[in-house]
Amino acid sequence: MKITLNDIGKKFNRQWVFKGINFVLESNSSCALIGNNGSGKSTLLQIIDNYQTFSKGSILYEWKDTHLEEENLVGKISLAAPYLELLDDFSLLEMMRFHFAIMPLQNGISFEEMIAGCGLSGQENKLIKYFSSGMKQRLKLVLAIYADTPLLLLDEPCSNLDDQGIQWYRDLVRSQLGKRTIVIASNQLFEYDFCEKSLSILEFKPVKVS
Repeated sequence: MKITLNDIGKKFNRQWVFKGINFVLESNSSCALIGNNGSGKSTLLQIIDNYQTFSKGSILYEWKDTHLEEENLVGKISLAAPYLELLDDFSLLEMMRFHFAIMPLQNGISFEEMIAGCGLSGQENKLIKYFSSGMKQRLKLVLAIYADTPLLLLDEPCSNLDDQGIQWYRDLVRSQLGKRTIVIASNQLFEYDFCEKSLSILEFKPVKVS
């Protein structure tokens, strides 16, 4: 999916978080949204996700040479983020079945392979409310990355992951490079150092006049 940001700006109340973002994410490319904590990385990612509105500008989504309206983005974007909630009263398998009944699943991958790959074998019938924070994060990544969507959005993807989990994440995301458009919001280099380009939110902060 190709995404064109035209003069995008966002403000809360009267304060601009960022403004004047002009940027093109080419189809099947990878990009990191970078900046310090509170700079607006997650906000921009949510705008790209069509979850949050922008205050200024426009966004153009193109897929297979066709312009996509907002209502046609359903099933085209997958997201993993710390603020996303899982259904705690579901078991691991119930959560996966529920998610992939709504979202398309990549061909050639089974639930068993996904579970084994992320280190959750033996936890299939365990309720998610009893998962550790690291286990929940691995599940969020599995649900997003294995969804067969042309756009993959990841916000602070290694939150709560140990060293083994981080390496699993890096290997898995790198296997997706060139196959779909990937956008990662992060201030940790190891989460995005394989991306082709980066966009610094700090370059679009309004200058404060004293």
